[in-house]
Amino acid sequence: MPRIARLRRGRTSSAAGPVVRRPRAVPSFVRLAALGLAVATLAAACGGSGSGRGTGGRLDVVTTTTVFADMVAQVGGDHVEVHSLVPKGGDVHTFDPRPSDVRRVSTAGLIVRNGLGLDDWLTRLVEDAGTNATVLTLGEQLDGVQYLDGTGSTTNPHVWMNVAYGVKYVERIEAALAAADPQDASAFASGAAAYTAALTSLDQSIRARLAAVPAQNRVVVSFHDAFPYFAAAYGLTIVGTIIAAPGQDPSAGQIADLVAQIKASGAKAVFAEAQFNDALAQAIAGETGVTVVNSLYDDTVGNPPQDTYAAMMQWNADQVVAALAGG
Repeated sequence: MPRIARLRRGRTSSAAGPVVRRPRAVPSFVRLAALGLAVATLAAACGGSGSGRGTGGRLDVVTTTTVFADMVAQVGGDHVEVHSLVPKGGDVHTFDPRPSDVRRVSTAGLIVRNGLGLDDWLTRLVEDAGTNATVLTLGEQLDGVQYLDGTGSTTNPHVWMNVAYGVKYVERIEAALAAADPQDASAFASGAAAYTAALTSLDQSIRARLAAVPAQNRVVVSFHDAFPYFAAAYGLTIVGTIIAAPGQDPSAGQIADLVAQIKASGAKAVFAEAQFNDALAQAIAGETGVTVVNSLYDDTVGNPPQDTYAAMMQWNADQVVAALAGG
């Protein structure tokens, strides 16, 4: 069974073993406190005494994002009922939990997060819900992962954007589901095996397609710091980002510096996510002549047919190849 570990932030080692834990409070959490008495009252009413079972006795799993919800659903199949706290198209970085989220967490049988600073707001939410459910952290201390630097002194949390690393998430999900629901462990193993095979094939396909793009064309800019693992895996060079993090607009001087950097590097495209306003990306494109790819996905799945992790990664690859191959 996965070992218990303490929450930690910043650069994370690649020590082996899944990380399953009940998070402790973090001083930086402030959003849930704004819910005030409504949260406290609802949490008391819930009491954290939920059965951990959803419709038809299926294991009730709560995740922080739609990406992880899909991963759980792919592994768990009909044996799980999965709910994402951050809705499709929402921003996990700035998500503000609601009183209804306390109730959702209080009745869960398993709670799934990324860690690495992406969804730290879950820590206080779990405490206020008073749940005894296990919290699975997918992104930290993964064996074989080369962690990349993020903003400031933190580790970039978007590990799943390398599909081969996404397979490692699947391994942890299978183990956690089996621990929470041993009677369906064989079904989880079968689901994980089929899903892993599909993701491995997808990863190989993306690598081959991006490798066929001329090297001089594989120089890009990203809207925010969400694509380093994608770039490192599939042979792209990111020469700059437009914003440090969602909600943090750059100064005029920073934009001027980025424009100069784009012109000097010969970058071919700006990558922007579908859920964010692309006005800044378009303005920079107007100054530099780069192509704006404004329909990518990272922290959230999209509408059908981009409504699964595998489909959104396939879509991302299609958009990137289309933008870069002919330059």
